[in-house]
Amino acid sequence: MSGNPGNGGGKGANPGKGGGTGGNPGKGRDRAGASRAPRTSAAPRAPEPSAFTARPNPARIAGYFGLAVLGVLVALAGTLVQAAWFPAGLIIALAGSGGLFYGGRILTGTQIGALAPAVGWFITVFLLLSGRPEGDYVFGDELGLVLFMLGGTAVAVMCATTSKVPQSATRNARSGI
Repeated sequence: MSGNPGNGGGKGANPGKGGGTGGNPGKGRDRAGASRAPRTSAAPRAPEPSAFTARPNPARIAGYFGLAVLGVLVALAGTLVQAAWFPAGLIIALAGSGGLFYGGRILTGTQIGALAPAVGWFITVFLLLSGRPEGDYVFGDELGLVLFMLGGTAVAVMCATTSKVPQSATRNARSGI
């Protein structure tokens, strides 16, 4: 058996499937650059809508709204925790925010799932950081809130711009055993 594709040996020796038919080397082989003519009887397909182009689904909109409300609650809790126990509380608050953003991304499978709680979180933290007319801040000191806002924003951007949601290794690949 030879590896020459025109001799009928090797891979793809079925006629019409890319292999040769015996004595005609080069005939019947697949051409990588050749395109097939479209079927004239088939109607053209519209591309599948995704994210912003999909029809609005009331359940999905309610889910995004619920994630935004959770973002507000996590921001309030985070500002209290980071002000109460500054170094460790800041880490706890950022971990909670990151968990919400990543959980929204995993739950919905879309980038908007991470952005919805991030919007509620960011608006709440911004309002708390802006201070009161008397000149003091609502919660904690300036440094803690600024670090909480910048760190949470960075975590939200990382969660929202992740290219794909990771899949379980047992679904698509071998277990390695």
